[in-house]
Amino acid sequence: MKRRAFIRKNGTLTLLAPFASLSINPFNSSSQNPENSKPDWLLQMISNNDLGVRSILERYINDQSSPHYGAVLDGYEMATAHSITSFLRAGICALVSPESAFYNDQELRKKLALSCDYFLTLQHEDGTIDLVSTNFHSTPDTGFIVKWLAPVWRLLDKSEVVEKQSVLTPLKQFLMNAGEALKVGGIHTPNHRWVVSSGLTELYKINPDPGYRLRAEEWLAEQIDLDEDGQFQEKSSYIYSSLSDRVLISIARGFDKPELLDYVFKNLKMNLYFIHPNGEIVTEASGRQDNSIIGFLQNYYYPFRYMALKTGDGQFAAACRLIEETSFKRATGFLYYFLEDPSLWKELPPAKALPINYAKEFSNSNLMRVRRGPYDASILSGSSVFFTFHKKELMLQGMRFASAFFGKGQFSADSYKVENGKYILTSKLTGPYYQPFPKEDIPGDGVWSNMPRSQRRQSEIQELTNTVTIQEEGDGFLIDIEITGTDKVPVALELIFRQGGTFSGTVPHEGVEDAVFLKEGMGKYTGNGSTINFGPGLYQHKWIAIRGALPKMESPTVFLTGFTPFQHSIKIS
Repeated sequence: MKRRAFIRKNGTLTLLAPFASLSINPFNSSSQNPENSKPDWLLQMISNNDLGVRSILERYINDQSSPHYGAVLDGYEMATAHSITSFLRAGICALVSPESAFYNDQELRKKLALSCDYFLTLQHEDGTIDLVSTNFHSTPDTGFIVKWLAPVWRLLDKSEVVEKQSVLTPLKQFLMNAGEALKVGGIHTPNHRWVVSSGLTELYKINPDPGYRLRAEEWLAEQIDLDEDGQFQEKSSYIYSSLSDRVLISIARGFDKPELLDYVFKNLKMNLYFIHPNGEIVTEASGRQDNSIIGFLQNYYYPFRYMALKTGDGQFAAACRLIEETSFKRATGFLYYFLEDPSLWKELPPAKALPINYAKEFSNSNLMRVRRGPYDASILSGSSVFFTFHKKELMLQGMRFASAFFGKGQFSADSYKVENGKYILTSKLTGPYYQPFPKEDIPGDGVWSNMPRSQRRQSEIQELTNTVTIQEEGDGFLIDIEITGTDKVPVALELIFRQGGTFSGTVPHEGVEDAVFLKEGMGKYTGNGSTINFGPGLYQHKWIAIRGALPKMESPTVFLTGFTPFQHSIKIS
């Protein structure tokens, strides 16, 4: 996945255009399939999985003289537990599916068996594996692998694949070893608790060891980390929220805890307001590595489908249709859910329109979302990027500004309020100077660090107050920026666009690629059949790399420049 051109935590909000073909089902014959016949969407997923298997086999080590014989290399040409897991998960799903080109394929079965044997060599004596990019002897990463592989083990166990024991036996050994680690091992992050509990749940279906349930109950006793907005603590809308939804469904079903589905329902409802016009999901509020990633909704396909069928919710059905239209191929990795549970093959309930006209605050995420038909915006406090605007397939990925104020003038609101339809973001900065160290406390060694600033009296304290007021106006937004306090401080305002358009009304920066000035009047960014208008401009200097500011993003960027006291209003439409 690409970042939205800016990697750092941005705190931006996004706007969604309407879903033009929400009621269209690309797999329109599925409703005509008999109850126990695989629907068209599932057949497509099996076909997509076959493509994945072929791709993985290109990285399979088939050289008997290699110390990694039977392994699968990852993108860095390392034989890891995770690269083998991807092969086992996709390969077994293909092996057991009569509709797959690899159904009961003995050559594939042999390769899977060899991979299982190699897999065991990567497992530590305590049952854990390594995530070589960061975590070693990792219980949570073992939990991820178990929750993927226990279901495919069950699929193979129930299948008619010839000589399946060559895969089942070593894979079960791996799973049982891993189960001992999951009973006692620790975690790092909030979602790891539910991942480990899900792994224990899936193992319990294979071997009803009461120790699995007891350990899961220990983690569940901490209570689910869902806030009043419906978001999990990590606010990871692309990766970990969808993961938490999936594993909570697993635990709810495996250990008969239907109350856990309430958390899934609330999170899915919240995410209906986190969808961009083209089906992307808002990620700028994330507290994890998916912050500002360009991602779609495919990770939610299983939760949306399961809960649509469970509750009859038409909006969840509409979200499934949207995923089928925009990112269905990316959902292939969840095939095992649908192969194991034929109840998910049923026709979805009638779709109900997704929200396209709202202004909604998510206070726990410091996020405000506004959607008005063909465009949407996000407003975020506590982030360097405080505003984003999406219009069809054209995106203003973010607005931010910085002042040359003691090297710490990058604006990030430390408070916000919503007042009479206006979104008001503020921050206050101080820049003190320091008096001589108290004579009686001077250590006498001349070492600066032994005379800390915290013990020095401050003087000549400079102050800077930043206020951003955002309100809807016409077919867009009016953003008023006011910076007061210390005078004559240079300021640079950035409008950061996603690649794909061309500017008009602007002047290129002579020495910086993809940078332009809006010196006066209105500017336009046009592409993909749409236009974003912005302005009026302001140009009082050409310094854009303000000291203490974040570096320019690798995206087309418009700069407006001035000095404090700074007062400028800019219209985005």
